[in-house]
Amino acid sequence: MLARLLPHPILTVTLVLVWLMLLNSLSLGGLLLGLIIGITVPLTTAAFWPGRPRIRHPLKITAYVFLVLWDIFVANLQVAYIVVFKSNKQMRSHFITIPLEIYSPEAITALAGTITMTPGTVSADLSADGRSLLVHCLDTDDPQGQVVDIKARYEARLKEIFE
Repeated sequence: MLARLLPHPILTVTLVLVWLMLLNSLSLGGLLLGLIIGITVPLTTAAFWPGRPRIRHPLKITAYVFLVLWDIFVANLQVAYIVVFKSNKQMRSHFITIPLEIYSPEAITALAGTITMTPGTVSADLSADGRSLLVHCLDTDDPQGQVVDIKARYEARLKEIFE
């Protein structure tokens, strides 16, 4: 019964929290309207969701989030250094191809989003077969090292979480 009412409970909670943040105040009416939105949207869109993402280790998501936040902080400092102190001639931009060992769409999306959120790298394309990701690096002298680093820091953790 509860699974039919809340087909995607994480989406429901997220929608309620986003609604309350948009209101910028906590009131009973705002909470009730947030609950109505949080229940109605997943119910009406459930037919478009073929299945739920399978999360094997949900507690590892927290560690992953903190790792990504730290990497974003460090990458911001690195990009600031590049912008302030390096000329365009000194930059070594590269496109790198990351062969993927993760296959769920949610895990690939999380990896591509993580790469794009980290300053200095942008996910550019996913191969048609979903087995490799094209990434642009703003400045790197070791493109293959970037591939190894991304696979070790992000993909391995996402593989533990999703698959």
